[in-house]
Amino acid sequence: MIKRNILLFLLLVWQTATIQAQDEIINNIIKEANANSQLEPIAHELMDGIGPRLVGSPQMQKAHEWAVQKYADWGIPARNEKWGEWRGWQRGVTHIDLISPWVRTLSGTQLAWSPATPKGGVKAEVVILPEFADSLAFQQWLPTVRGKFVMISMNQPTGRPDYNWKEYATEESFAKMRKEREEMNQAWAQRLRKTGKDRWTLPLALERAGAVGIVTCYWSQGFGANKIFNATTKKVPTIDLSLEDYGLVYRLAESGKKPTINLVAESKETGMVPTFNTIAEIRGSEKPDEYVMLSAHFDSWDGGTGATDNGTGTIMMMEVMRILKKVYPNPRRTILVGHWGSEEQGLNGSRAFVQDHPEMMPKIQALFNQDNGTGRVANISGQGFVHAYDFLGRWLAKVPNEITKDIKYTFPGNPGGGGSDYASFLAAGVPAFSLSSLSWAYSTYTWHTNLDTYDKIVFDDVRSNVILTAILTYMASEDEATNKEVRVPLGPNGAPMSWPSQRAPTRKGGM
Repeated sequence: MIKRNILLFLLLVWQTATIQAQDEIINNIIKEANANSQLEPIAHELMDGIGPRLVGSPQMQKAHEWAVQKYADWGIPARNEKWGEWRGWQRGVTHIDLISPWVRTLSGTQLAWSPATPKGGVKAEVVILPEFADSLAFQQWLPTVRGKFVMISMNQPTGRPDYNWKEYATEESFAKMRKEREEMNQAWAQRLRKTGKDRWTLPLALERAGAVGIVTCYWSQGFGANKIFNATTKKVPTIDLSLEDYGLVYRLAESGKKPTINLVAESKETGMVPTFNTIAEIRGSEKPDEYVMLSAHFDSWDGGTGATDNGTGTIMMMEVMRILKKVYPNPRRTILVGHWGSEEQGLNGSRAFVQDHPEMMPKIQALFNQDNGTGRVANISGQGFVHAYDFLGRWLAKVPNEITKDIKYTFPGNPGGGGSDYASFLAAGVPAFSLSSLSWAYSTYTWHTNLDTYDKIVFDDVRSNVILTAILTYMASEDEATNKEVRVPLGPNGAPMSWPSQRAPTRKGGM
């Protein structure tokens, strides 16, 4: 009896000491994140100093090299791991001027991978894609575009977002505008269909017919915000104008004023270039061949500087690694971070990593991914793993209540089939979780827009996410149990669903 009591006493002492040690590390994580945050300088170096990170661009390569050096400065080994190659392209000066019927510098930019203008630019009349009876009529009209810019986007009936109308307009006026806009959208879609082309092939047809450039406007439904993606033309430039300036030029053309613009677009093709993922690690002391992974895509579109998509996810994971290296330098399991390339073109970097390292996938204890903006983490799904509630619950219990109190959980949830890089690992059976954040008007104002810049980052929210993720990573690393998760995704009626299948990356892209 005495021996048993001694053993129980020793067990209690050991458990108490373990809890105290855990609490000390967690307290140090919180203290370091709040008192010595490096988020602002890291964000400035990445977003302002390097800029947007379009796959295949010199800035993307510069960002990879910067990240490896930054990790080295913190004493964390890192490497750039090649996974493929992409069409190289370098953005230059874009300058767009209305020349007649009066002079104004227009707000707009060249789309990614757009051809450049001839040296010195190109000056030409701007015309609108007209309505056609059918594709034959379109073909008969095509020769008239030679030597002209062609506008192929609908002119919006209002430059005010819906929330602005809802606040100030009468109900009748708001309803009238929305009805008019819907009718216009339908009519413009019909106009495009009657060309016999789609949004990808129409610019090519205009280019082949002798147009000197394509003019678009992809309004994001918010003041000053446009989505900036890629061109499909091969020889002539494609530009996107702000809603305000697109409307100005459109109305001038529509009323017969024959507007002329001068465009200078100085981009440069750089051939096929290698593409990379940046991988950094803190080696495990007891179970070095088991892993806890952090995940965030490194690339961006280049209308802005990729601040909330996905600069915030990137700097968050870098800061987590910095803090853990300082306060938890000898983790039980190896802690890895992946900064993925070409997420925007189809999760290519993370899919390549999964494909290239199949032996690692069963050994990943958990993966935490953050992508969708600057806000506090607001939603976590169990992604179809039966026991996710148990182990995530244990880990989350150590996170301060002020961080977790508003998070909504879905257990067991269903596996995500795409959307961000966690899905690449999920398809391989890894317990991979998306740390989904509050919106901060992300889809309208910063997702792939010209406004996705440093000033949109809410650093207090990102700091909160750093603390959450650092504690989750620490707890996952220390957990006595090794995850051997059971996957049972359920449909709406409770019946089992199939697990998402792995997909191959595009390893040679952009051509």
